[in-house]
Amino acid sequence: MAEDFRIENDSLGEVRVPASALYGAQTQRAKENFPVSDLRFSRRFIEAIGRVKQAAAKANESLGGLDTDKAKVIVEAAQEVIDGKHDDQFVLDIFQTGSGTSTNMNANEVIGNRASELIGADRGSKAVHPNDHVNMSQSSNDTIPTSMHVAARVAIENELLPALKDLHGALEEKAKAFDDVLKSGRTHLMDATPVRLGQEFAGYAAQIEQAIERIERASEELAELALGGTATGTGLNCPPDFPKKAIAAISESTGLDFHEAPNHFAAQAAKDAFVNAHASLNTLATALLKIANDLRHLSSGPTSGLSEITLPTIQPGSSIMPGKVNPVQSEQVMMVAARVMGNHTTLTVSNTHGNFELNVMMPVMAHAMLESISILSGSIEAFRTKCVEGIEANRERCKELLELNPSIATALNTAIGYDKASEVAKTAAKERKSVREVVLDMGLLSEDELDEYLDVRSMTEPGIPGE
Repeated sequence: MAEDFRIENDSLGEVRVPASALYGAQTQRAKENFPVSDLRFSRRFIEAIGRVKQAAAKANESLGGLDTDKAKVIVEAAQEVIDGKHDDQFVLDIFQTGSGTSTNMNANEVIGNRASELIGADRGSKAVHPNDHVNMSQSSNDTIPTSMHVAARVAIENELLPALKDLHGALEEKAKAFDDVLKSGRTHLMDATPVRLGQEFAGYAAQIEQAIERIERASEELAELALGGTATGTGLNCPPDFPKKAIAAISESTGLDFHEAPNHFAAQAAKDAFVNAHASLNTLATALLKIANDLRHLSSGPTSGLSEITLPTIQPGSSIMPGKVNPVQSEQVMMVAARVMGNHTTLTVSNTHGNFELNVMMPVMAHAMLESISILSGSIEAFRTKCVEGIEANRERCKELLELNPSIATALNTAIGYDKASEVAKTAAKERKSVREVVLDMGLLSEDELDEYLDVRSMTEPGIPGE
């Protein structure tokens, strides 16, 4: 049986809207106009636009533009949007009008209709009007970029940074636990002078620490909000005190500091801060991919690879090879990193379309940013709990490979010279002997002298062997 409809009107005429829908005519038109994909705005974005509408109602009431009864029900309806009670009413495709006007009106209509119900009126009655009341003192051109910043900053601060800080702590713990494990270093994928396994993990921890610092700085830049610029950045139809009051309410609601952008033309036509914030996520993705890949190679084997570390066994690795186990957590991190890098390309291209006074690629920018934050947060948490925290060092294997490493001969440069040390290294590699054995066979140094020069632990620290 066909669903019942109600008839609504917008500036283009009559529209049939499902009777059960909280959204109205403009949302229905956009739903019909953009049947492009199954991608919708995320929970974080819907929450953010709800916060913006709620803050606007509070500001408009305090400035005398909105009567108390209407402000009260708009605030209540917006809170329901913030809490996720009406997510199924946000039905529009990401690929729509580049200003996000359709989604702004989706929010205005949902909140307006729900607010109308709260005062005893019917859906579609516009007793609380989506434009005149819910959208008062605003334009899509400033509410959408504001919602983008609020959503991204809240997600970064509440999801991504906590996950990163936990990962940093786990890597630091491993760095301490593995500090006594001596092993071959590798450059160009080839044997190099010794390092400590703890030093490698300390390097990973430092990368994550630096990523945290970059993302924190980027999050601060997202604190600038476009609200108050209205249609073109001029602030037309916006009371002068509205931005300050509304943004203060957003800050109180989120528990994060926000402030008005110093230049509304830049805030609405350009999304430079947004791209810069995602650049810090893109850099994080490259760091995570490097770390995940290193762990994948260090654990390779168990018989024909490096096998210097063991990763936790969390699932069978093959449908045909019994007992095979794969580095699956490293692989999910690598795929997430690739997706984030792709999202960065989307954001980079999108920011070039800030045509005159408005960027016209905002919905896909919001989607790309929030997807990156979400998948990075989930990926990092799984990587930490199901991989990093359970890593063990294969100490005997590290020792075995280190003793066969011809690059240990580097420590002999000051004793026998580069040319002789090179000969020793080549012979050791060719004959599969240790450097110690070759030096003794060639009669170049005594046992005591070798003990002094081939103190492997001292080779992992600054200084000249034998001095």
